[in-house]
Amino acid sequence: MIKRTLFNYMSVSRYSTSLLKTGDKLKQTRIFSSQDLVDFSKVTLDANLLHLDPEYARNGGFKDILVPGMLVASFFPRIIATHFPGVVYASQTLHFRLPVYVEEEITGEVEATSIRGSKNKYIAKFITRCYNNTGVLVLDGEAMAVFPTLCPTQS
Repeated sequence: MIKRTLFNYMSVSRYSTSLLKTGDKLKQTRIFSSQDLVDFSKVTLDANLLHLDPEYARNGGFKDILVPGMLVASFFPRIIATHFPGVVYASQTLHFRLPVYVEEEITGEVEATSIRGSKNKYIAKFITRCYNNTGVLVLDGEAMAVFPTLCPTQS
């Protein structure tokens, strides 16, 4: 059985009427499985053997197969949209700091750095980060998203 964990944390109370504000953080934790890599390869047509063949990855100097960086980065819009359905993810910069390995627990975090209103929408900027299970930064960048509301969903 493949272990999959999804823990949600949001500094804005999920049960209040608090709005998203500068400094708020949204986090989730995930483990990427071998099947996730196969599925990603099928969708993207990325057949890089570093992501699919353990022996090839070890011969390339890695301890195991690597999770594609773009698959790890796809975590950020999911984190935001989990709490704010209807959000439009507008931009993202990325810095791949260290490899992410299959079956390694990764925590993704987005932190609101600025929010401004514009007509019937809000534009928010975020610092985006992913950490491995030892707390080491493996991926970071900045994102911008357009929100129809700053009120998180009630779940």
